[in-house]
Amino acid sequence: MSLNFFFKKKNLKLNKIFPKINKKTNFLIRDIKPLHLAQKNEITFFDSIKYKSQATTTKAGACITTKKLSEHLPKKVEKVIVENVLFELAILLKKIYPKSDIDYPDFSLKKPNKNKYKTVKFGNNVLIGKNVKIGNNTLIGSNTIIEHDVRIGSDNIIGSNVIIKNSIIGNRVVIQDNCQIGQKGFGFIPMKNKNIKFPHIGKVVLDDEVEIASGCTLDRGSVDDTYIGKNTYLDNQVHVAHNVKIGSNCMIAGQVGFAGSATIGDNVSIGGQAGVSGHLKVGNNVKIGGGSGVIKDVPDNQIIMGYPAVNLKSFLKKNDE
Repeated sequence: MSLNFFFKKKNLKLNKIFPKINKKTNFLIRDIKPLHLAQKNEITFFDSIKYKSQATTTKAGACITTKKLSEHLPKKVEKVIVENVLFELAILLKKIYPKSDIDYPDFSLKKPNKNKYKTVKFGNNVLIGKNVKIGNNTLIGSNTIIEHDVRIGSDNIIGSNVIIKNSIIGNRVVIQDNCQIGQKGFGFIPMKNKNIKFPHIGKVVLDDEVEIASGCTLDRGSVDDTYIGKNTYLDNQVHVAHNVKIGSNCMIAGQVGFAGSATIGDNVSIGGQAGVSGHLKVGNNVKIGGGSGVIKDVPDNQIIMGYPAVNLKSFLKKNDE
C-alpha cells in the first residue's frame, strides 16, 4: 500500500526549506509521513497533544511542531519549531508534491484496451488512465472513469457514472452508481486575505468485500490514507472525509457524515443522518442511533444516541422527563 499517486520532487534539504533551524544540519527529506509511519529519513508533524502517544514513539528524522509540544518528541528527532504547524506543513507538502493541492484532469484517460483487460467487462463510454491495474472477472458500468495508477482487485462490481482516483481497491468489492472515490478532501488554512489549500497526498484503500452504495463520497487522505475495512457496508450518500479509518464488519446507514481523521472500530453500526466529528475515536461494537451527533470519543460496546450523543439509558431518561 506504499503506492503514491503524486509526482514528487527530488529530495530536499531540511535547512533549505526551514532556514531558521540549525544551518549545519544536512538532513535530506525523502518524504513526509504521519507520526506513526515516518522513518528516520522522513519528516513528520505534531500539532495536537491528542497524538502524544504517537509522538513519543515516532521514528521520524525530523518533526514540524510547536515549542511546547516538542518536549514530547524523542531527543534524536530534529525539531522544526514553528507557530502554525498546519500552515508550515501545507507549504512543505506543496514544495515536495507540487500538484497535490488541486485535482488536475487526467489527460491519460482512454477507452480500455480489451487485450490488456481480457477478463474485465466494460459498459459504454468507460475511460481508463495509464498504469491502471484491474483484476479478473471485474464488471465496470457505463460512463465510469478510473484514473491513472488505480489498483482494483478481482471479482468486483463497479457501477455506472463512478469516478475512482488515487485508490487501491481489494477483491469482491461492490461500488454502486454515482460514487466519487479518491478526490481531494476539504482542507485549507484560513489566512487574512487568502485561504491556503492543504495538499492531499494520501489515498483511499478499500479492503475486500466492502460495499459502497449509490452517491457516496470518499475523500483521499491528506498525509495519511482513508481506509474502509473488510466487509463494511456504506448505504447511500455517505460522506467519508480525509484520513478517516473505518474498521471491519461495520454497517453505516444513509447520509452519515464522518469528519476528517475520525477512527471507527470494528462491528460498529450507525443509523441514518448521524455525524461523527473529526479526530475522534469510536470503539468496537458501538451502536450509534440515527440523527446523533458524536462529538467525543466513544469506548467499546456502547449504545449512544442524541446530540450530543450520550449513553442510550441517559438519552431515554432525559427524554422521558
